Amino acid sequence: MVKSYLRYEPATAFGVIASVDSNITYDTSGKHLLAPALEKVGVWHVRQGVCAKTLTPSTQSRGPSLAVTSIAAVPSSSSLIASGHADGSIRIWDCERGTCETTLNGHKGATTILRFNKTGSLLASGSKDNDIVLWDVIGEVGLFRLRGHRDQVTDLAFLDSGKKLVSSSKDKFLRVWDLDTQHCTQIIGGHHSEVWSIDVDPEERYLVTGSADSELRFYTIKQENLDTNNKDSSIENKWEILKPFGEIQRQSKDRVATVRFNKSGTLLACQAAGKTVEIYRVLDETESKRKAKRRVNRKKEKKSSKMVENGNTEDSNLTMVTEVTVPDVFKLLQTVRATKKISSISFSPITSKNSLATLAISLNNNLLEIYSIDTNSTTKTSSIELQGHRSDVRSVTLSSDNTLLMSTSHNSVKIWNPSTGSCLRTIDSGYGLCSLFVPGNKFAVIGTKSGNLEIIDVRSGTLVEVVKAHTGAIQSIVATSDGGGFVTGSSDHDVKFWEYETTKIQGQDSVNLTVSTVKNLSMNDDVIVVAVSPDGKHIAVALLDCTVKVFYMDTSKFFLTLYGHKLPVLCMDISSDGDLIVTGSADKNIKIWGLDFGDCHKSIFAHADSVTGVKFVRNTHYMFTVGKDRVVKYWDADKFELLLTLEGHHAEIWCLSISDRGDFVVTGSHDRSIRRWDRTEEPFFLEEEKEKRLEEMFEADLENLENRYLPQQELPEEGAVAIAGKKTQDTLTGTDSIIEALDIATEELKRMAENEEEKKQGKGGEFRSNVIMLGLSPSDYILRAVSKVHTNDLEQTLLALPFSDALKLLSNLKDWSSNPDKVELVCRIATVLLQLHHNQLVATTSTRPLLALLKDILHAKVKECKDTLGFNLAAMDHIKQLMASKSDAPFRDAKSKLQEIRAKQSKRVEERGDTKGERRKKKKQKKDDGHVWS
Repeated sequence: MVKSYLRYEPATAFGVIASVDSNITYDTSGKHLLAPALEKVGVWHVRQGVCAKTLTPSTQSRGPSLAVTSIAAVPSSSSLIASGHADGSIRIWDCERGTCETTLNGHKGATTILRFNKTGSLLASGSKDNDIVLWDVIGEVGLFRLRGHRDQVTDLAFLDSGKKLVSSSKDKFLRVWDLDTQHCTQIIGGHHSEVWSIDVDPEERYLVTGSADSELRFYTIKQENLDTNNKDSSIENKWEILKPFGEIQRQSKDRVATVRFNKSGTLLACQAAGKTVEIYRVLDETESKRKAKRRVNRKKEKKSSKMVENGNTEDSNLTMVTEVTVPDVFKLLQTVRATKKISSISFSPITSKNSLATLAISLNNNLLEIYSIDTNSTTKTSSIELQGHRSDVRSVTLSSDNTLLMSTSHNSVKIWNPSTGSCLRTIDSGYGLCSLFVPGNKFAVIGTKSGNLEIIDVRSGTLVEVVKAHTGAIQSIVATSDGGGFVTGSSDHDVKFWEYETTKIQGQDSVNLTVSTVKNLSMNDDVIVVAVSPDGKHIAVALLDCTVKVFYMDTSKFFLTLYGHKLPVLCMDISSDGDLIVTGSADKNIKIWGLDFGDCHKSIFAHADSVTGVKFVRNTHYMFTVGKDRVVKYWDADKFELLLTLEGHHAEIWCLSISDRGDFVVTGSHDRSIRRWDRTEEPFFLEEEKEKRLEEMFEADLENLENRYLPQQELPEEGAVAIAGKKTQDTLTGTDSIIEALDIATEELKRMAENEEEKKQGKGGEFRSNVIMLGLSPSDYILRAVSKVHTNDLEQTLLALPFSDALKLLSNLKDWSSNPDKVELVCRIATVLLQLHHNQLVATTSTRPLLALLKDILHAKVKECKDTLGFNLAAMDHIKQLMASKSDAPFRDAKSKLQEIRAKQSKRVEERGDTKGERRKKKKQKKDDGHVWS
């Protein structure tokens, strides 16, 4: 009988508030903040400081390849958001429902930037593969790919209501693309280093760029409608969309990471790659002109006073042109300083009454901060910090009933609910390297880097006592088998045995826990890890000299030495029956030893980097190992076989803990996440798993071979355009399924024809259709296979079809076009196939009647569809008008309208005041000049 095992699968991940690979952004309402949490997107309710929902991609591949690298929200009122990932895929999410609407595959490198146009119908994505892809969000398809940059695309901005696109890159150039003609119309140089970020103000007056240079550069944007009247504009200037306007010196010495205008365009934030954000005030036209005029007047006065001093009064009436410069428009308002390095910033789309704007900042220590910006000061209003550690998770421990999980980090201990992932308690502590729940789960003991033992009251979340236990870091802490105490191992060469004592608090019913040393075992090197056998017979101590020494627990007499590892043993565990001891080392191997004679049963090359944790599942010889190579592995220690490899962590895994029943495993990592892996009821067999692993390796090798040995693509010509999609496993599977469907349908048609012949001759019986066809006609069966292909993958799927199969598809289009729901699909298939096989189709005379027929049918069907849509739109418009006439909608906007009118009036009054002042000045000047008017 073949042995079967139960599969473990990733269940949940928690502890990450904001990871550093991606930007943060507000949703359209301004209530929620979207923050990257490794491969997920967390939707945080800003005011309540809780995670409202998590957007998790449902996919087979896990781990760093899926990390979120960019996030964008639709600017118009919609719940759609887009997330770009490290494998180049883009996912469109419905934020309200928390579902993934579609996945778009087009990039070969990680997605670095996503930008929607104002209406949210177009999405532009830039990537590390130097390409920009334009996506139709509604149709869920790629429109085209723009090539021309020689290095990673860093930022994108739509211009002129989405007709133009500006891109910046690490190749130091800006490019302006015309989306109608799909060409690059302008290239702007002048930056001395990589351009990291660009942004356009809402009124599309200015474009700002940030690089590693010490200044911010500004460009004015040519407005099309204004320049069409100007007949004198030369042909050279026709394509010049951006004109240099000037620059401003920045305060920070670090490179610019992000530049962003707020929604109203009154503020500009410049985030440096350090701890500061500079906030600039953007003055409107009248204010900036006034400022420029004042500057010119000051200059005039200076000049005239100089001339008077020199005794030259003739040319004092010089006229100076008042030209608005960058400092007249942009003025430094505040500098926001954070405690740690800033990863990303985002302006809130809604502003509160008391402040100019609200700014969200994500820091590189897993923290979100919200700042309120006023004219004179910047105040931190709130921060989201309790749901995660500030640095690596160094140890995780489960309570005896598996209802509580304790994790330690460099300055705090957190108690979690492992089933929901919610943080129940946070206790300030030293740098905790190891931890332990005291029997009864009311207290816990933490071993710290400074050599102290910290006793924590779990219920109240308070630090009860700090005991100076060792002079070096406490590396390991393990409970004794009787539950009456524990053993600690430290880098001061000592192994100490402790027992619990309770002290009654005076005047209270409750008791406090203290600990006292029973005995001390001195070693000749640093102790790295300690393990106690479940029967309480032996204690194993791993030392820095790469050996493991086993002693008798009661007498502390020496029993065995386990030699064999080339580098120090970092972790070990003893099985429940006391037969086996497993050691994991920095030499990437695990060794399984018998505890009776100390013989090495097997040495296994387990991980691609140091093995950091190993634990047996209770009452079995199955074990889990974790390593710095980011994977969790499940082994059978009797057969010495690898059962499962679990991927998910994005950085080194430091620790693991297994529940008593073995129904779940918890791991803690350098990526600050804590992950739970659950045992399912799904059985698996060893041979099947091995085959699956080999297949995955083969597929990965195939991809690498393609990339390595295919002729390298030449650098694209200036502003080239290409197909948006890319070949993936899905597109190849789609092509195979279409070809298979075509073959089955052809065979079926052949059988039908034969049956008809036999019927004519009076021989044939009743025709029985093929069971695989599911009762569909051959044409409908092919349509079913084509419809299953994702809209974004259709182009690439049809690309791989041979010409003969493409002809078969074309011949079926006539039947499919009669279904109004499929007209769009039919048109897309026809267009793609005609573009691909144009030369062959022209050369093949037999296809002409088919093409002529399709030309007539498709035009008529598309017109029909258009008419239906138009009719429905008109009807909906009519219903909208009827509802508006019955409701109080016209009066809702009255308040905002009134405010607008008042603002305009106050502006006019100011302008009048300005002109009166100017008149007075002129009169005064004339009197001073002493002119006599005849």
